[in-house]
Amino acid sequence: MTVRRVGIVGCGQLAQMMAQEARPLGIEFSFLAEGDENTTCVDGLGTIAHAHEGDDIESLYRAMGSPEVITAEREQVSVALLRALEKFCPVYPRPDAFETTQHRVREKTAITAVGLPVAPFLPANNYAEICAAVQQLGYPSFIKSCEHGYDGKNQWRVNSDEDLAAISDAPEMEYVVEQGVNFSREVSLIGARTADGQVVTYPLAENDHYRGTLLVSTAPAPHVSEALQHTAEEYLAKLMSAWDYVGVLAMECFVTENGLLINELAPRVHNSGHWTLAGAETSQFANHVRAILGMPLGETHCDRPAVMINMLGVDEKPALPNEGVWSYGKELRPGRKMGHVILLDDSQEALAARIDSMLEALYGPSKRPA
Repeated sequence: MTVRRVGIVGCGQLAQMMAQEARPLGIEFSFLAEGDENTTCVDGLGTIAHAHEGDDIESLYRAMGSPEVITAEREQVSVALLRALEKFCPVYPRPDAFETTQHRVREKTAITAVGLPVAPFLPANNYAEICAAVQQLGYPSFIKSCEHGYDGKNQWRVNSDEDLAAISDAPEMEYVVEQGVNFSREVSLIGARTADGQVVTYPLAENDHYRGTLLVSTAPAPHVSEALQHTAEEYLAKLMSAWDYVGVLAMECFVTENGLLINELAPRVHNSGHWTLAGAETSQFANHVRAILGMPLGETHCDRPAVMINMLGVDEKPALPNEGVWSYGKELRPGRKMGHVILLDDSQEALAARIDSMLEALYGPSKRPA
């Protein structure tokens, strides 16, 4: 029997869980580390190749075991590398999706180009242009670097002229300035699409952040109407179709009085979908691999309310009952995603009480990371 092999660019916890979840399908994996990337998370899960500037791409592809398809675990990956590898096998999601979502203005422009809503925004390249954009959009506004901004990094909220003056030393680079919007909560939708257009989606998850980093995701999001779920699914399907997308796509949205606004996209498996490891019949990781290999997609329904709690800067497994603790095996650092815990229960009310207890078990009386 021919062994199917998937190559993953990246060696972090998302690559780790992709391989762990899809191995029961009889699929083998190889990993490509860029530069001096740490490979601890994927040690023992498959061949690890190392990419350096100037490498011969065909040799690199063969060092990965000549996979039949290549994917990536993060947005910030070399698009040039993906396009070069595409000469030897399909790369899913397609490199264009990574190029678009690596840059906030390109991403928002691409979303609006297919007729979907985002918060009003303007590009800026320096402090003077930031000030002009804020003057037009008003307070509050959010200033974000177009590239390399995640988990709250390279992002500022300005509520007043004083706040704006405080960032007057902002270096010249590409920024997006977004108008602040009134929203009741943030939700995210995870979906998967095959090359022949088969699409599955998971229930909307509600996300709670701490200092810009995801802390808790609850699915299904409490008190979500069928109409809101349907709208989110329509948005995601429209994007996937327009981009001829293959694989898992994550879409983060604000819930406002006027409906959903798309905040960000991620062309990969996503932290807010980790609950699917225990809370859905088929996890986002397994469905991503199924999608890029052209296999039938698995069921995505959620029989019981589920929650995922990130272990930020802590690596001691909690003693409280749970459905599983996933430890990534990384070196402990303050605020670093070290693992996550999943809880299931029969009602949202019972689950909410357990979330509170688990946060205290992980982080102490403050129930928040240090």
